[in-house]
Amino acid sequence: MLLDTHLKAIEHLQKEVEDHDGLEIKLNWEMLRERESDRMDFFHYEGDELVAFLGLYGFGSTVEVTGMVKPSERWKGHFTKVFQDGMATVHELGFTKILLNAPASSEAAKQFLKKQGADYAFSEHQMKWRSRELEEASGFLLRPAETKDNELRIQLDVEAFGLTREDSIATEGRITAEPDTDLWMIEVEEVPVGKLRVKREDGQAWIYGFAILPEYQGKGIGRKVLQRIVKEQSAAGYSVHLEVEATNAHALRLYESVGFEVHHAQDYYTYTA
Repeated sequence: MLLDTHLKAIEHLQKEVEDHDGLEIKLNWEMLRERESDRMDFFHYEGDELVAFLGLYGFGSTVEVTGMVKPSERWKGHFTKVFQDGMATVHELGFTKILLNAPASSEAAKQFLKKQGADYAFSEHQMKWRSRELEEASGFLLRPAETKDNELRIQLDVEAFGLTREDSIATEGRITAEPDTDLWMIEVEEVPVGKLRVKREDGQAWIYGFAILPEYQGKGIGRKVLQRIVKEQSAAGYSVHLEVEATNAHALRLYESVGFEVHHAQDYYTYTA
């Protein structure tokens, strides 16, 4: 588990970088705070000040990599060092797919990733709900996920998000233990047809893993479920957010129809260590 001093240093550096560059860095704080291994995070300090950080986030056979460096310390080799250390560990741990993640608006990140030979793969939009009147939603049931739903949740991950079965099992196992998180199953006429997860932190409610079986899509179920979740979380005082891959035009239109607007974007690059 990371020491409080490390967590505070990461948070301070994140704020400095975001304020300087006018962007948001995806650091997966829920995973940082619950680290079980000391091999997934890499630091470079100058004196007592953290100037470069790299985090590895494993999801089965896939690892996502995110990092940052103090603006005044860029191009001095500090981040290259933590990146090289991180990639050596990725190789040792046997991950088969590496995704490097950076804010889409960060020119410094693009230059670094190009220098490393990383290949652009896709972009992901962070969307935020803008307050508006929503209709009352009915015709479905939301219930907490149970052990009996595990196989369907894995199936939905594979079909909707292109995860391997191995990666889905790893992801589902991790999120089950997350605090302040609701895992919901969607039922229509007593038949489970979909799932989603709501994670609450720092006054924000994030919707993740929203998927519906193909044969039940196009019936308005997704829109109604979103309306209810958004109304409940907003009424509880949370701002409501979600993520969607930029190429998923159908999902993007669905979210926009409920009142979500693109707030930030993250680019993902594939890399071979």
